[in-house]
Amino acid sequence: MFAPDQWPAYYSSANGVKVTDLDGNEYVDMSHMGVGSCILGYGDADVDEAASTALEHGVMSTLNPPEEVELAERLIAMHDWADMVRLGRPGGEAVAMAIRLARAYTGNETVAFCGYHGWHDWYLAANLDTETNLEEHLLPGLDPSGVPNSLEGTSKPFRYNDIEELERIACQNDLAAVIMEPIRSEQPEDDFFDRIQALTARTDVPLIIDEITAGFRVRAGGYHERIGAEPDIAVYGKAIGNGYPISAVVGKEHVMDEAQESFISSTFWTERIGPSAALTTIEKFSREGVGDHLVTIGNMITQGWEDLAEDHGLPIETKGIKPLTAFEIEHDDAQAAKTLFAQEMLDYGYLAGNSVYTSYAHTAPVVERYLEAVDQVFDLIAEALKTESVYDSLDGPVAHTKFERLN
Repeated sequence: MFAPDQWPAYYSSANGVKVTDLDGNEYVDMSHMGVGSCILGYGDADVDEAASTALEHGVMSTLNPPEEVELAERLIAMHDWADMVRLGRPGGEAVAMAIRLARAYTGNETVAFCGYHGWHDWYLAANLDTETNLEEHLLPGLDPSGVPNSLEGTSKPFRYNDIEELERIACQNDLAAVIMEPIRSEQPEDDFFDRIQALTARTDVPLIIDEITAGFRVRAGGYHERIGAEPDIAVYGKAIGNGYPISAVVGKEHVMDEAQESFISSTFWTERIGPSAALTTIEKFSREGVGDHLVTIGNMITQGWEDLAEDHGLPIETKGIKPLTAFEIEHDDAQAAKTLFAQEMLDYGYLAGNSVYTSYAHTAPVVERYLEAVDQVFDLIAEALKTESVYDSLDGPVAHTKFERLN
């Protein structure tokens, strides 16, 4: 995904924004920070202390840990529309849980979706009738091998800000749910969510907002609150545990109560470490104003990219919310140039691609030093594009695009 045959695969330690590989090489992570999970930075002392305390008192029992109730109460208090919480561990599992609840509530099967929602059968079924359905949401050309053919037609994609497309799907199908990410590479149009909510309210179809990536970035809680949307269910993961596995399905009683009828269960949903880590992460996020910090750092990075690209005549476009900022090189050889960027940044001691998931451990001095390296690398890339020598400059193959998020 970054620089094949060059990017280190395994780490021996990680702390703050620094990662050490198995050969003892130390890098500053200016990429995805644990696939977006380490919002406070690697090995945050407060979260690790909470996890350690959980270990001391036992992480599993025939009885349930009180931390799961505390976390549910905290999440409900953060959402004035919510009544109930169901905790999970992986994010994709939590989304699958939300889909099950919505299908149980409506008695219907077809799901309209927009964005990335995991690897489970309900989602990959979109590619059973054509392999292009997920191209604008997850992976181009993804083969749904192993997904039952009987699920064909049960997942229908619609594009962000294309309310007419969603309305057509709703007219042609009895929907079980509408699920979407609250924000993508573009801002929502003024009436986009108003019209979605009007549609789901009129048809009594649950609206599920997948906050696994966008949640706990700009503010404590979900990005849907910033844009004035009120879902029936919001799903959280990644950032709420700062690297410890924990996810949450937060919802209104009339949908969530379906969990009393449909069998939804897991042994490890009641282990103690995940909720303990989440409680401390959420508390620190709010106390320290982490959301404002992430936006500030994201602005610094984005502005730095834009200024340096202009200085060197490198055509780029920046996109995404500031805590999840990204750039695209606008050129026919963009993928090779992106690979060259990752390759050269490794030499400067950075794990860096064309996107940064900012964390509380990213400070202004860290960004300033990073941009000094970017200055040198943007200059090299601009010259390589000008002289058509990008491919000759690579020390390995061009990074593949099969797992590249397009939203």
